[in-house]
Amino acid sequence: MNRSAILHIPASQYAFACSEDSFTIRIRTAKGDLDFCTLFYGDRACNTSPVQFFAVPMARRYQDALYDFYEVTLHPCPRRICYYFKVEKGDEWSYYYADAFHQELPDLIAEDGFVVEGRSEYYQYPYILRSEILQLPIWYLNAIVYNIFPDSFADGKKSLSGNGKEIPLSGDCVSKSRQGGTIRGILDNLDYISGLGFNCLYLNPIFQAGEYHKYDTLDYFHIDPCMGTDEDFLELTDSIHDRGMHIIIDGVFNHCSWYFPQFEDVVKKGEASPYKDWFYELNFPIIRPENVEDIPEYACFAYERKMPKFNTANPKVQDYFATVGRYWIEKFHVDGWRLDVANEVDKNFWRKFRHAVKSANPEAVLIGEVWENAEIWLKGDMFDSTMNYDFRKHCRDFFALQKADADTFASSITDMMLRYPTKISYGQLNLLDSHDVARFYSLCGENYRRWQAAFLYLCLAPGVPSVFYGDEKQLSGIRESEYRQGMPWNENHEESGQFVKKVLKIRKDWISPFDEWSILQDSPEKNLFIFERKGKYHIRLLLHQGDRPAAVECSNGQILLQQGLEGNLLQEGGFVVLLIKECKL
Repeated sequence: MNRSAILHIPASQYAFACSEDSFTIRIRTAKGDLDFCTLFYGDRACNTSPVQFFAVPMARRYQDALYDFYEVTLHPCPRRICYYFKVEKGDEWSYYYADAFHQELPDLIAEDGFVVEGRSEYYQYPYILRSEILQLPIWYLNAIVYNIFPDSFADGKKSLSGNGKEIPLSGDCVSKSRQGGTIRGILDNLDYISGLGFNCLYLNPIFQAGEYHKYDTLDYFHIDPCMGTDEDFLELTDSIHDRGMHIIIDGVFNHCSWYFPQFEDVVKKGEASPYKDWFYELNFPIIRPENVEDIPEYACFAYERKMPKFNTANPKVQDYFATVGRYWIEKFHVDGWRLDVANEVDKNFWRKFRHAVKSANPEAVLIGEVWENAEIWLKGDMFDSTMNYDFRKHCRDFFALQKADADTFASSITDMMLRYPTKISYGQLNLLDSHDVARFYSLCGENYRRWQAAFLYLCLAPGVPSVFYGDEKQLSGIRESEYRQGMPWNENHEESGQFVKKVLKIRKDWISPFDEWSILQDSPEKNLFIFERKGKYHIRLLLHQGDRPAAVECSNGQILLQQGLEGNLLQEGGFVVLLIKECKL
């Protein structure tokens, strides 16, 4: 038995409450090592001595390149839980608790029969508290998100002028656009968006700002004039809700414009300004560098001199943005926030922001921009979800660049999914594209079949799929000016548009948020990835990325969507979706 590989972490992704009366427990072991793994659990506060334990066999649910992961969900279960494991391989066995291996349990019985309790030595979950169970909004778990970069989308029905403009603001401030997209342009194309199958919009920044991208905010309480008016935006949110759709907006609270009024006050008044503690690492006097290559003597976003960084640990800054968070929920009825550069912001800032937003609307969603492991931000006191750039990375390596085979992809996806408790993993915002990365279609070498396979997996995988505007029209681009290019309304991409519609319909009709998932990697075909979802329906997805045909078996289900299938051979860049059966609930 490989004891060094065995791992369990209490009160983590290895032990978490799913509801007030259900609890999931996982343990990691070396791949293919154990014959049996048994969980023993009991009520840690029971009035019998010793504790009465119940044995439950654990199933080997997941595998990666090195490990097996055993899992069981207790339902119903005690509110106070203590537990231990028994691991077995051949004639070798051991109890596992207190992060150590034992041949006996900790309870000691004295000569008079009195039990000297050892219950505190077992693994513990002290109490399943209602307040600690993360409840993601159901509408969000069922969302299919269309991400719009407003300047680049539309200024009329299926039209975009592509003409930038500049609108003078107060002082030295100027609002700029590059392509001319507007809020009314989005409003005019809601039928187009919903017709594809999307039911949620995520808009990149729309507040008054200087540059075309609007990440240098000047006024957090008004729509940028290049995009329209506050009244335009209210009409947009009302129209979205009338269609049964939802809207998420971008909150840029890590930094602002160097002409933001409070920063302007600090520039003018120096240490006498009441806002001098609103910003990070100021050196007086404040001098705005004229040249792009000059690093300013104040903290910024990524050394960008036009974007000074807020001191988000300052309670006054926290109060200000808590007001901003509530304002757009209450007055304009937005359904949530995507939170920019979330990992650079003080954690108490996010806790206060969450309280303000959830007080205004408990069903609002908070999505952090965190590119790395986001575990510390997903404990239920800050964000509901984060942008899942790891999902994109793994898809890039398998589908686009083809530098990972199916086994490596399966292992990476498994590790990603087991990083968090189940509900959190199912609420991650999965993406292939965003305003910050090269278009996935370009990374595929504009190989449409590779892009189709990746898109299919995006829409059927656990998590909330997010699609960047124009992906349905095969937009390409490696550089920023390219991947944020204007929406090509005049180009006819009927085939790709119909493909997106079909896939999103499969997502809506046959996939539910908490359907079980599994990866079937027992095929000798190293570039054939087989994935399943099981809930009301049993869906199987076969994706082949090899350079030669792979043998597949499709006779046990109805072929719903296929590409590149010849007989029982799946061609390079091919995919098949099978409905194995409808499960009677």
